[in-house]
Amino acid sequence: MTNKIICGIDEVGRGPLAGPVVSAAVVLPRGHNIQGLIDSKKLSPKKRKEFFEEIVAIADIGVGMVSRKEIDRINILQATYLSMKKAFWNLEAKPEKILVDGFAIPSKSIKSEGIIKGDEKIEEISAASIIAKVIRDKLMDSVDPIFPQYEFSKNKGYGTKIHMNALFKNKATLIHRRSFSPVKKNLPDKILSDTLSYKKLLIQQKKSLDEVNKEIKNWLSLKNVIY
Repeated sequence: MTNKIICGIDEVGRGPLAGPVVSAAVVLPRGHNIQGLIDSKKLSPKKRKEFFEEIVAIADIGVGMVSRKEIDRINILQATYLSMKKAFWNLEAKPEKILVDGFAIPSKSIKSEGIIKGDEKIEEISAASIIAKVIRDKLMDSVDPIFPQYEFSKNKGYGTKIHMNALFKNKATLIHRRSFSPVKKNLPDKILSDTLSYKKLLIQQKKSLDEVNKEIKNWLSLKNVIY
């Protein structure tokens, strides 16, 4: 096993009410010097960013991102698998062993093995969890100024008390997952949707989201990471 090219895959963002689901596939070079790789959830934001820079400097990395619209269209489970497939397809290398946190990817073309708590056991999966987490967090931080009432920079789209209160008061945004029950119950009604001010706001928010996506893509491109 140690002589094979190993790819670790993990996702971030299955549970949030807003934003995309992001997966990363990572192949670490043999004999690398990165020490202490563990599950991204057990690291401070500062330490995650430090590991992120170390990993992107030496690893082959693929990233897959699936939008809110696609999540609503195919459901979050299938969207998660799709993001993992995209991450794998964006690798330069052709791994001989593909290890996934949790369960294997249901795919005839990608022969993978699921590892329960793999992000705590396999360093390639740990690295993938760090890459996916830092990227998704950066995206949610970037959209926070577009939707300031929801505090996305703090909750990353998860259903915190402040987020839920804002959702009830202000209704769902462009990045909320409409197939998720709390969001479905708080969609903008027709009266609000038909107002000129609301339509103008949506246009501006769409433009701002396009800019955020371009910034994220450019940032990753500078680090030779493609999604």
